[in-house]
Amino acid sequence: MRIAVYLPLLLSLFAPLGARPLSDRCHPRLATWLLTAVCVVLGAASTVSLGLLAITGLIRIPALAGLGHWSAHAAQHKDPAELSVALIAGLLLGAAVVTAARMLWRRARSLAAAVLEAACMPTQDGLVVVDDEVPDAFAIPGLPGRVVVSTGMLRTLDVSERDILLAHERAHLSGHHYAFVALAQLGAAANPFLRPLAAAVTYTIERWADEKAAAGTGDRRRVARAVGRAALAAHRAPARPAWASLGIIGRRGASPLAGAGPVPRRVAALLAPPLRHHPALASATAVFLAVAAMSTVDAVGDLHVLLEAVGT
Repeated sequence: MRIAVYLPLLLSLFAPLGARPLSDRCHPRLATWLLTAVCVVLGAASTVSLGLLAITGLIRIPALAGLGHWSAHAAQHKDPAELSVALIAGLLLGAAVVTAARMLWRRARSLAAAVLEAACMPTQDGLVVVDDEVPDAFAIPGLPGRVVVSTGMLRTLDVSERDILLAHERAHLSGHHYAFVALAQLGAAANPFLRPLAAAVTYTIERWADEKAAAGTGDRRRVARAVGRAALAAHRAPARPAWASLGIIGRRGASPLAGAGPVPRRVAALLAPPLRHHPALASATAVFLAVAAMSTVDAVGDLHVLLEAVGT
């Protein structure tokens, strides 16, 4: 196998370097799409690369090579990849598949629980008020989804800030933000090097909802104050159920990247002028993804040529 099969794995090492620039310089909607696309494409490309390398090791085993009418002896001479590399790739592939399958199963169960929970909640206009002194607010994806707010949170905020909170949570539902988080985490489950990108998605969806609320109210400073007050009030709130992961305060205790936490960064972004679409970063990300995709296609072609060459 030539260098093309290793390129997606190499790109995965450098991809996390783009998480902070994309999340801080691009409009959050664009940043969310780009970060999710990188997670999905690189997660799939690196998994395919591991599979291709593992196959080169399998065809060197005479019993397995015979099943495909290949020559194990010829494979040992025509494939430049070391057998040890193929064995390591096979182990990593197995770990990636198992981890991704477990993550997908947990996500599917959480989503099913959320849909059932939302369907059982009595609501008016999609809003559920829970009699709880603990300040909290979050969105539950469903058909349709629900916005859940505690009485403690409602008492913490004034009337205008309550409207901001509801606009933020409804933006999560209308934007299907849970799907972006799930896809990014699926890519990171297949490739652990992508975890900083998946964590950045949990931040950019909050920024996306913040900007949607700011656009609706026309007052960025008031939205920043509402975000800060809600986060401060909910700081000691207990952990939420697995399906209740989208809230105005973000993921408590999970800073996307090193440096400032997610809430101070969101407040600072709201106090600054709105971000615009960054064509340079978007173009660079598109080129990055194109290189990963083309190298994967090229590597598949290399394997096809190898299998033809070792055919008996």
